[in-house]
Order: sequence, then structure tokens, then C-alpha cells
Amino acid sequence: MSRAVRVPGGLSLRLDVRSLVVVAVLLLAACAAGVALIGTGDARIPAADVLRTLAGDGTAYQDFIVNELRLPRVLVGLLVGASLGLGGALFQAVSRNPLGSPDVLGLSQGSTAGALVVIVLMSGSAAQVTAGALIGGLVTGFAIYLLAWKRGVHGYRLVLVGIGVSAVVTAVNGYLLTKADLVDATRAVVWMTGSLNGRDWEQVRPLLWLCAVLVPAALAGARGLRMMEMGDDVANALGVRVQRVRLVLMVCAVLLTAAATAAAGPVSFVALTAPQLARRLTRSPGPNLLPSLCMGAALLVTADWAAQRAFGADQLPVGVVTGVLGGCYLLWLLVAERRAGRI
Repeated sequence: MSRAVRVPGGLSLRLDVRSLVVVAVLLLAACAAGVALIGTGDARIPAADVLRTLAGDGTAYQDFIVNELRLPRVLVGLLVGASLGLGGALFQAVSRNPLGSPDVLGLSQGSTAGALVVIVLMSGSAAQVTAGALIGGLVTGFAIYLLAWKRGVHGYRLVLVGIGVSAVVTAVNGYLLTKADLVDATRAVVWMTGSLNGRDWEQVRPLLWLCAVLVPAALAGARGLRMMEMGDDVANALGVRVQRVRLVLMVCAVLLTAAATAAAGPVSFVALTAPQLARRLTRSPGPNLLPSLCMGAALLVTADWAAQRAFGADQLPVGVVTGVLGGCYLLWLLVAERRAGRI
């Protein structure tokens, strides 16, 4: 249900009430999961004490556990999930394909290749691995865009080129692992799983700054994306500079995905599933950028809580949980698309 709202200056806005409710519920769910995750661990802290400590009224012991040890991990999870959810929504809207996510297009694999080069060939530090992952994602995204260009970039060509690039980069990653010694190979495999373990404020700050710049830029392109859903010719006729909008939004999506991968490793399937789940909740045909962002944050933090608590004494990397859930969702999506006659 949409409702028109007039603002000062004679302008009017059309708000989707259902989408706003979904965004509010997802934000509440993400925050609740974050509070539960902060209170989880060997030193368990009740939710009320977590909230009191976050407000500055906790004991010195609670302040150290909450603000120094656990809050950075939760913030990285929220920011990484939001970045992947928004990046996935942008790619799916630009490609007009529910499979057009960074996992399928090869951007996650490109970031992994950049990190592996630093780990295997340079034995780099954690900061250098992060920089390598960011550079690898950017280079891969630029290569996909150039290879998919032919009088513009169109949906299925982008997906097909991305799948091809993904296969090549995956082979390169396998080769790099075979050339690594045992210690570096073990370190690389742990990073490739996707994990929030050991994350601190050094990962929070750059990711927060990137999101502060890229998220508003991406949300500003929502109107152009909605017009482009009617086709490039119609969008051009309505005054949308299609190729410019597509390029800007793809740059935002690549940067968001690369930054998320650099901070937490290649956490799989969040970028694929979050936009689709958000679309089903809002029942809106638009790009659903903000609901996808909130869904990604809620999904990743909830998956991290499950990775720590749902398997007894065994604590799994969050990438394992999202991989299992996302793989099942991908199989269901393929079956649904086939039954609908779209593939």
C-alpha cells in the first residue's frame, strides 16, 4: 500500500507503508540479534545488562567485555551484512536477474584472489590482506564491466561474463593454494571460509566510513533503477541517463562487496538471498534497496549467533552457516524459476 505525502515546497513523496514496516521490523530484529550476540559467550551477560553497558552504566568488567571484545564483532557483522545485502540488490536490479549477485558474478572470488596473493606470495599482515582483498574485488569488477560492454552493459551478458570470470578466478585461487606452504595455506583457508572471529575496531572504522559514503549514493539511484526496470529505451525517454546510472551503481556495488569481503572474508550467499527475501516481504516490484540492506544485516548477525550457539561446543565460522542456508535457498530458487518457465 502506497501513500502520497506532501512536504514543504510543494513537493510530494509516495511512501510504501508496507516497505517501511518491513524495514522497521528488520532493523529491530538486527538490533535484537546483535544484543543477543553480545551477551553470548563464556562470560554470559543478560540483555538488560548489555543495554545498560552500551548506555555507559555497566561495571568495568562488563564494559571491557561488551565494548572492547564483542561490540566490534557485532558492528562488523551488521555492516558486512548490510553491505552485502545492498550490493546484491544493486547487482540483481542492474542485471534484472535473481542470480545476479557477487557470489555468482565472481566479485567475491576476485577479492579472495587479492587476499590469497598477499597471504601466499607476500606473507602479508592482516591490514595488507584487507587491502589485497579490496584491490582484487575492484580489479575483478572492472574486468567484468569491460568484458560485458557492447554498446552498453545489459543484464544477461553481465551475468554470463561474471560466471566465466568467476570460473577463471576460482582456478587461480586453487593454483595459489597449491603453491602455498602449510602455514600460509591453513591461514588462507580459514580466511576463505568467511568469519567474524577476532574482528575489532580496526575493521569497524574503515567499513563504517565506506558505508557512510556508498549507501547514500546507492539509495539515491533507486529512482533511476525503478525506471530502468521498464527497459532502457523507456528510461532514456523519461530522462534517466541509463549507462551513467548503471556505471555509478555498479561501482557502488563493487566497492560495498569488496569492502565487506575485505573485512570478514567471502561470506557466501548473503548477497544472493537478502534481496530476494526482502522482495518477498515487501511484495514490492522495485529494487528494494533499503529493505535488502536491513535484511542482509539481520541475516548475518543471526547466522553468526547460530554459528556460536546452535552446534554445542563447536563454534563454526559464519560463512559455513550462510553457505548451508544459502545453498538450500539457491536450489529452491532454481526450481521455482524453472517451474515458472524463466530458465
